[in-house]
Amino acid sequence: MMRLFGLSFILLVFTATSSEYQSHELNGQVLHIQTDDGQLSITALADDSFEVFYQPKDIKQLPSFAIDGVAKQTELTISDEASRLTLSAPGIRAQIDKSPLRIRYFRGDKLLLAEHQGFYFDANKRGFSFDLQENEKLLGGGERILGMDRRGQRFPLYNKAHYGYTTESNQMYFGLSAVMSSNKYVLIFDNSARGEMDLGASNSDEMRFEAIGGRTSYIVVAGKTYPELIENFVTVTGKQPLPPRWALGSFASRFGYRSEQEVRDTVKKYQESGFPLDALVLDLYWFGADIKGHMGNLSWDEKTFPTPVKMISDLRKEGVKTVVITEPFILSSSKNWQDAVTHNALVKNPEGNPYQFDFYFGNTGLVDVFDNDARDWFNQTYTTLYKQGVAGWWGDLGEPEVHPADALHNLNGMSATGDEVHNAYGHKWAEQVYQHQVSLAPNARPFIMMRSGFVGSQRYGMIPWTGDVSRSWDGLKPQVELSLQMGLLGLGYTHSDLGGFAGGEVFDPQMYIRWLQYGIFQPVFRPHAQDNIAPEPVFHQGKTKDILRTYVELRYAMMPYNYSLAFENSLTGMPLMRPMFFENEDDVSLIDVKDQYFWGDALLVKPITQANQKEVSITLPKGAWFNFWSDERYEGGKNITLPTDIKLLPVLARGGAIIPMTLPVLSTDDYSTKSLDLHYYADKSALHSTSVMYNDDGKNPHSIRDQAFETLTFNAARQEDESKPDSLVFKLTRTGEFKGMPGSRMVSLWIHNWPQDINQVLVGDKQLPQIKDKTAFLNANRGTRWDSETNTLEVKFGWSGDTSIQVF
Repeated sequence: MMRLFGLSFILLVFTATSSEYQSHELNGQVLHIQTDDGQLSITALADDSFEVFYQPKDIKQLPSFAIDGVAKQTELTISDEASRLTLSAPGIRAQIDKSPLRIRYFRGDKLLLAEHQGFYFDANKRGFSFDLQENEKLLGGGERILGMDRRGQRFPLYNKAHYGYTTESNQMYFGLSAVMSSNKYVLIFDNSARGEMDLGASNSDEMRFEAIGGRTSYIVVAGKTYPELIENFVTVTGKQPLPPRWALGSFASRFGYRSEQEVRDTVKKYQESGFPLDALVLDLYWFGADIKGHMGNLSWDEKTFPTPVKMISDLRKEGVKTVVITEPFILSSSKNWQDAVTHNALVKNPEGNPYQFDFYFGNTGLVDVFDNDARDWFNQTYTTLYKQGVAGWWGDLGEPEVHPADALHNLNGMSATGDEVHNAYGHKWAEQVYQHQVSLAPNARPFIMMRSGFVGSQRYGMIPWTGDVSRSWDGLKPQVELSLQMGLLGLGYTHSDLGGFAGGEVFDPQMYIRWLQYGIFQPVFRPHAQDNIAPEPVFHQGKTKDILRTYVELRYAMMPYNYSLAFENSLTGMPLMRPMFFENEDDVSLIDVKDQYFWGDALLVKPITQANQKEVSITLPKGAWFNFWSDERYEGGKNITLPTDIKLLPVLARGGAIIPMTLPVLSTDDYSTKSLDLHYYADKSALHSTSVMYNDDGKNPHSIRDQAFETLTFNAARQEDESKPDSLVFKLTRTGEFKGMPGSRMVSLWIHNWPQDINQVLVGDKQLPQIKDKTAFLNANRGTRWDSETNTLEVKFGWSGDTSIQVF
C-alpha cells in the first residue's frame, strides 16, 4: 500500500508540474486555457495587472481575499503562435509557452517575472515557483524584521503574535503573502492558508510560495516607477478610505484605564498640561475588572464604569473621541457564552459543536467572522456601543492569537479549516466591522485599528499597529523598517505603540522622548504600554513633558501637510512614510536603508534609536537640504554628520519644499485652515517648486467620490538669470469646494534662506508695506519683514482667489 501511495505521489507531482496546453478562449477580460491538468484562467484586473488562477481537477478552491471587487475595464489583445500565446494589456504582457505550460511577464520589452516550476501541488501543499533575476531585490512579506531586502529569506505565512520582540523576527502579527521587486512588479500569492515564502533561501535563483491548502492563484502587477506600481497595486487590492481627521491627532492609550474615574482624570490631566488630545482608547478593563475571565462580555463593567454613556458624552464635548477594544474570543465564563452558542456564532470542531480551547485569557470559543450569521451576532455589540457614543474600534488578537488548525469555518456554505483561512481572519473581521459601521453611520468615516489582516485589508479602513513591542531601545530600532514594508503594500497607517509596550521596569526618559519624537512624523500618534510606567506624556515631569508638549503641538500645526499625505494615500496608495529608494530608483542599494525615511515628499527624518548618541550620520539625496529646526543648509548627494540634542529629532526639509501649516489646537474639533503658514525653503538648486494641499470637512466619507474637497496649489519660481537681481514669483490657486470651506484665508508666507533684503513685494498688483519692527509685524494683517538673523522673508496677506506674489 505504501509503495502504491509513493507511486501515485510521484505521478501527481509530475502531472502537476508538466501541464500541457490544449485549447484557449478569450471571453471579455478573461483568457481561459484548457490544459491536460485542468483549467487556467488569466484575468486582466486592470491595465497593468493579471490574476493567474490555476484550477486543477478535484482541488478545493477558496475565494480571493486580495482582489477588490470586479476587474477594471481594459483593452486586451491575444496572438496565437504554434508554441505560445501572448496576452497583452496596455501595461503588461503575458507570454504563455504551450509545452510545457509556462508563463513569463513583460512590461514593454523588459522581462519582469517568469515562472520557474510554475504551479505545483501534492497531497500536502500547493504553490508556485518563479525565477529570480541577477541583482534583483525583494521587499515584502509584511511585518518581519529581516532587513528591507528580503531576498535570501524563508519565513512562515501564518500571522502570529510575537510578544516583546526587538531587533529580529521572521514571523509576526501581520504577514503579507506578497513581494515588491526592484524590477518594478508586485507578486501576490492570493492564498489565505498556512504556508511559507522562500525568497531564494533554498535556491538562490528561485522564489517559491506554498501553502497547505487554499486558492491556487497569484496576481502580477507592473509599473514604470515605484509610486506608479503602488497605485496599480491598490487599484487591484483596494484604496484606503480617508480616516476621520481626528485619527491624525493625539491619542491617550494604555493597558489599561481601569475605571471611569481614571479616564476622566487622564483627560483632565491633558487639559491642565496644555497637551492636545483627540481620542482616548479603552483596553479590556472596560468589560471586566481583571485581565482573565471576562473576555467576551462585550458590555460595560458597571462597577468600574458606572455611567459610560455620560462619560463618553462628556469626553466628546471636550473634543475627545472614545475608542474601545474588542476581541473575537468569547470565554465560556463570559456573559455572552450561551448566547453565542445559541446563535451559532462560534467556529465548530470536527464534531460540529462549538470549538472550546484554552488560551491565556481563559477557556474560550472563537467568533466565525466568515459566517454571515456569526457576523450579525457580533455586530450587535458594535451597534450598542455606537449608539452609546463610541467613535472608533480597536480589534485585538485578530491573527487570531490562538486558532485551532482543525476548527471549521463557514464560507457561504463551504467549510474551511482554521489552517486554510487563518491569514484572512483579521481581514474578514475588518471587513465586517467596516461594512457594519458604514451601515450604522453612512455619513461618517470609520476608525478601525487592528493588528492583523491580509493583502488588501486597507480597503476596509484598517489602521494597523506593530504589536506588543519591547519597551526598549531595541524595540524602537525596527519600527521604521516595519512601517515602510507595510506601507509599500497598501497599509500606509502602520504605526507602533509609541514608547514601547512590553516590559520595562524603570522609566527611561531618553528612550521615551526619542520614540515619541519619532511618533510625530509617522501615521498615528498613540503612546501605549503596560501601565506600570505611564505611557502618556502628561504623567511625566520636567524636561520630558516640556519637550514632548512642543512636539505634539507641532503635530497639530502640521495638520494641513499631514492631512494632505492622508488624502494622497487615499487617491493613489502613496504611503505617508516613504523609503529612501523612491528618490533614486536606479540605485538599488538604497533599498537597504531602514533607519531613515521621508515623511511625505518634503521632510527627511532620522530617528535616534540608541542611548547617549552624540552625533548621527544622515544620507542626503542630491539637492539642498535644510535643518528643520535651525534652517542650516546642507548640500546633498553625500553623508553628513549632525550633533544630537535631546530636544531635537534630526529632520531636514528639502530645498524647494513648500510645507503648509496652521495654528495648533487642543482638538481637531477646533481645526481650521482660515489661517495658513506656508514654509517655502528657497534654494537656487530648485528654481521651480510645486506643492499641493488637500482640504475637506474631515468627516465626509464620500468627499473624494463626490469631489467635496478643495485643492490648494502653491507654485514658486525663482529668477533663473544669475546676471539679474534675485526675484521670486509665488502663486496660490484653489479649485473645488465643500460645505463649510473657508471663503478667505490669512496667509503667512515664510521664505526660508532668502539672504537679502527686498525692494518690494506685490500681492497681485498691490504693494505690501515693509515693517521692520517685529512686534508691529506680528500685529499686522498684511506686510513684509526680512529677518536678517535667520535669513527669512516673512510675507502676510489675505487670500480669497487665485493670487500671485512677486518678490523683487
